[in-house]
Amino acid sequence: MTDQPDVYGRDRTPEGAVVVELNQYRQNSDPIPITFHRRELDAILRIYGRMVGEGEWKDYAIDHLKDKAVFSIFKRSGEMPLYRIEKNPKLAGKQGAFSVMNTHGMILKRGHELPQVLKVFDKVLKLVD
Repeated sequence: MTDQPDVYGRDRTPEGAVVVELNQYRQNSDPIPITFHRRELDAILRIYGRMVGEGEWKDYAIDHLKDKAVFSIFKRSGEMPLYRIEKNPKLAGKQGAFSVMNTHGMILKRGHELPQVLKVFDKVLKLVD
């Protein structure tokens, strides 16, 4: 038994270490990754499902990074992605947060609203004689 009280105070432990709340630690050390919201993911998966039904696409991958979220579309899972749909909030005030890129990294369409950007995948109907 010691003469010290059992309560060490709000911010101190018996060894003198500082106690930090978990949510403060996470905010300071590791930023929350950028993600697609549910409506954005619904719009992307609607087009993905249509293209899978047509036999154009076979696989996808979703990456949530510190600075952007990426939805990659593959013809075969072992290859480079055919397309990448990216959400980069840092570009929201400039060119638009959403973009569609091809295999070579060329931006096919960029904009502020995802439905407008995804129109790059709409096929033009042709009249057949």
